[in-house]
Amino acid sequence: MKVQIPRGVQDILPEQAGLWRAIESKAADICERYGYEEIRTPIFEYAEVFSRSVGDTTDIVQKEMYTFQDKGGRLLSLRPEGTAPVVRAYVENKRFGHPVQPAKFYYIGPMFRYERPQAGRYRQFVQFGVEALGSDDPAIDAEVISLAYRFYVEMGLKNLQLSINSLGDKESRKAYKEALIAHFKPRIGEFCEDCQNRLEKNPLRILDCKVDRDHPLMKESPVILDYLNGESKEFFDKVLRYLDQLQIPYTIDPHLVRGLDYYHHTTFEIMSTKEGFGAITSLCGGGRYNGLVEEFGGPSVPGIGFALSIERLIASLEAEGIRIPTEKQTDVFIVTQGEAAKDYSVLLLQQLRSLGLKADRDYMGRKMKAQLKAADRLNSKYAAIIGDSEMERQVVLLRKMDTGEQREIPMSRFAEEFQRMVGGGA
Repeated sequence: MKVQIPRGVQDILPEQAGLWRAIESKAADICERYGYEEIRTPIFEYAEVFSRSVGDTTDIVQKEMYTFQDKGGRLLSLRPEGTAPVVRAYVENKRFGHPVQPAKFYYIGPMFRYERPQAGRYRQFVQFGVEALGSDDPAIDAEVISLAYRFYVEMGLKNLQLSINSLGDKESRKAYKEALIAHFKPRIGEFCEDCQNRLEKNPLRILDCKVDRDHPLMKESPVILDYLNGESKEFFDKVLRYLDQLQIPYTIDPHLVRGLDYYHHTTFEIMSTKEGFGAITSLCGGGRYNGLVEEFGGPSVPGIGFALSIERLIASLEAEGIRIPTEKQTDVFIVTQGEAAKDYSVLLLQQLRSLGLKADRDYMGRKMKAQLKAADRLNSKYAAIIGDSEMERQVVLLRKMDTGEQREIPMSRFAEEFQRMVGGGA
């Protein structure tokens, strides 16, 4: 039986995993510099965690979630995004009462959405995201945006565009929704069925429609910035002022609405402007979500966050020709000849590894010349050569792979002496 990988997922092979580790390490490093702590949530949750938070009119809930019944008849969903699980965990574990506030989290993990696979988009994909809960200070909006932007810059990307907008507070958003309904309603019959269903429930989602994006009413639609009340406008102006201070370039995009139900005030995207990158240029999206904690039974606590796809990041690195160094190096490869040497190498290998050294040996019964080639393929710094002669004299012949320089070291103290050599940069 020939078994193949399902459509929309991928294997990450050893030669690719180094890049993933480098990216995840950079993400963790920058988050820790900004004071964000790692949180890990389950891969599946009760389906209502997402339907209540993301919104039952969104494509995620209506079309893309992997939802199933378990053996107890409970409706569960593989997580399609990371914000709702983090907020659920925040409320369930009463982190709003923790002495350190705001609560600042980051996560890296797989998400699942059923959508048409294409370049850089998978049905199982990995997201890196942050959430800051507990502060309504516009400065933390700037901090979150800065963290996302700085991450891409430190990865080496140069072709970046930050687009930003404001959805205002509840009052502003309500006024904007009413304006959108009034704008689209007379000709809503010309739009797709999804848009017709969204008109009354969540008209902002119409602006995200891919089917009707070229309809004339789309270009003429009201813009949210015209409906911001004084308080919302002041909040947005402060966020922009902080970004100016941080020297982070941005473009105000009044059509950037991000239709998820929980967004309010700041909303933003970071896109790649590299020519030839592809039709989907968005790398990262986020915004403020006042009211989401209350939706999960918690107190009135504001929040802001972002999420980005690691797969999209890798595609953007490739588009810009950026290579992240990921070469692995083995400290020593044990080369043996004869049964006695092979038997001894098992013990020596354990001694070296117990001292924290990266060590390996041949398991394929190769000749000595082929073993040395294997050491070279593993990018080993040294080869520890043991044959019948070395066994008789109780020594190990140590060869430096790049120069061919050799020296003999007594077996009785080889592991410890070699550790000192490597530690000393020999």
